[in-house]
Amino acid sequence: MQDNFFLRKRMNTMLFCAIMLVITVIAIIITEYNVIKGFTSIPKAAEWAFNNFYPNEKALKKLPDIATSLVETLLVSIAATTVAAIFALLFAIAGSHTTGVGGVFSWISRSIATLFRNIDVAAWSMILLISFGQNVLTGYFALFFGSFGFLTRAFMESIDEVSNSSVEALRATGASYFSIIFQSVIPSSMPQLLSWILFMVETNIRHATLIGILTGTGIGFLFNLYYKSLNYSSASLVVIFIVITIFLIESVSNYVRKVIL
Repeated sequence: MQDNFFLRKRMNTMLFCAIMLVITVIAIIITEYNVIKGFTSIPKAAEWAFNNFYPNEKALKKLPDIATSLVETLLVSIAATTVAAIFALLFAIAGSHTTGVGGVFSWISRSIATLFRNIDVAAWSMILLISFGQNVLTGYFALFFGSFGFLTRAFMESIDEVSNSSVEALRATGASYFSIIFQSVIPSSMPQLLSWILFMVETNIRHATLIGILTGTGIGFLFNLYYKSLNYSSASLVVIFIVITIFLIESVSNYVRKVIL
């Protein structure tokens, strides 16, 4: 019986790989992608990067500007995530199967979360540019809306997964709705909620670079400015700082997760 299980699992894996291979071939045919040219261009791209895309002494003079823009990007990302988490928690409680008030309110909460989650932050940036123009506020709201949709869905699933048994026990004792929320749901779900918030901060720092290119703010704007002006040494320094910052944020986030989980 165990042999049949592994055989069936192996067959399913092979079937999945075959389907993905067929889809890849169809995509190559439709897009007219030249596979040979694509692979042969990799060494040329690497050679160009080694010859041009590295920081030099002139680029180091841009360090104060890069540091200032990077701090601005970090602060906007953290602020957008924090405020979005507060609103997401309210909507998640209202839309959760465990704590939701039910009826139309739960449906509205879930629908709003689905709508905001399925619109990419780049699309939000383009939409908000019409109203707010190229400034920090546009990037902030783009990150806020994207974070709100994702965190609302994540919080709902965390609340439903962790709090179901404790909520039923408190309801059996006749506890009020707000007592259940503040004495059971939030305390029992808090480690998972904090983990999702930290993950969203990491994601928003990456998104903020792209949004900065579109909105003309932050570290993304500097990278776009240096790259378009053919100042590749300064652009490479921006990339290095972004990578270092993301690694540091991920290290801090992983440490905090180990402590709280």
